[in-house]
Amino acid sequence: MMKRTLSIALMMMLGTSAALAQEYNRVPASDQAQYRQCINHANKTYEGGNEPSPIKGQNKAQAWCTCMWNETAEDFTGNLATFAETAKGKRINKICEKYSNWSE
Repeated sequence: MMKRTLSIALMMMLGTSAALAQEYNRVPASDQAQYRQCINHANKTYEGGNEPSPIKGQNKAQAWCTCMWNETAEDFTGNLATFAETAKGKRINKICEKYSNWSE
C-alpha cells in the first residue's frame, strides 16, 4: 500500500511539473519592449540562448524571459534580466532556469 501511495504521489508531482511548464502566459504586446530588452540582455550575457527549450516554439532565452515576466510583480517595469542578478531576483532566476532548461 505504501509503495502504491508513493508511486501515485511521484506520478502526480511529475505530471504537475510538466503541466506547470506549459502554464506561463505569453508576454502581451504592451510589454514586448521589456521582453525584447530581456532577450537582448540574456543573449549578450549568457551562452546558449538560441538553443531549444522544453517549451514548444521557444528557445531558452525566450522561455527564460517569459518565465521572468510571469514571475515578477505585476507592476515591475525594469530590466528582467538584470533583476534576475539581484539578491531579490535570484530565487525567480532559479525557477526560470529550470523552466527553460537553461543554467549558467
